[in-house]
Amino acid sequence: MHCQPRYTGPVYIWLKNKQTCLLCDEATDTPHPICTPCESELPWLMDACQVCALPLSAAGLTCGQCLKQPPAFEQVIAPWTYRFPLDSLITRFKHQSQWPLGRLLGELLAQALRVRFDDGLPRPELLLPVPMATRRLRQRGYNQAAMLATWLSQNLEISADEHFLLRVQDTIAQQELDARARRRNLLNAFALAPGAQVEGLHLALVDDVLTTGATTESLARLLMKEGARRVDVYCLARTPSPESR
Repeated sequence: MHCQPRYTGPVYIWLKNKQTCLLCDEATDTPHPICTPCESELPWLMDACQVCALPLSAAGLTCGQCLKQPPAFEQVIAPWTYRFPLDSLITRFKHQSQWPLGRLLGELLAQALRVRFDDGLPRPELLLPVPMATRRLRQRGYNQAAMLATWLSQNLEISADEHFLLRVQDTIAQQELDARARRRNLLNAFALAPGAQVEGLHLALVDDVLTTGATTESLARLLMKEGARRVDVYCLARTPSPESR
């Protein structure tokens, strides 16, 4: 007995369906929903600090802050500077639930990371999204860092765990504070989930934008204190110094 009907006509092949660019609505010539001209116009981060990815005037340098006070994390990987139009795309993903934009940026970040892995960057064993405060998570309904970590996990075949880190204090939104206040705001704000083991692991924190680095520094210190072997940071964009802005 044949349960399926016989059909000899042409079958629709979705892989041949042309995508349109999410930025300009033109047909794309890339595997991602962004055309080559729009992708080239994104504010790609070129010369930056070898540690925190702060935009600098030349390649191969370490910024004064990292020399003066080395952070707990090993290295920040960020493909872009937080400038137009990327700042608008991240805002629409983060605050207006335009998830296709976040998915696109996450896939491009994964592509950039694959290049870095091929060049010798050590692959982490686990991706950890920066946790959100419970109140803010209820208001927004989703954690954009957790969504990015999931997409990176799928693209890079690296495990991700959004329940590994906890934000145990509902702190003031970091955007409202200066660098010193951000560090004070995050004192004792994070903890490991009960039973979470990090000893000897190479971990990568995932977030959308790195500004002062206070959040990732606080989390990296916690993880290193608990015995992590190495902590990296993967994010979409790095803000330039206040002077350059």
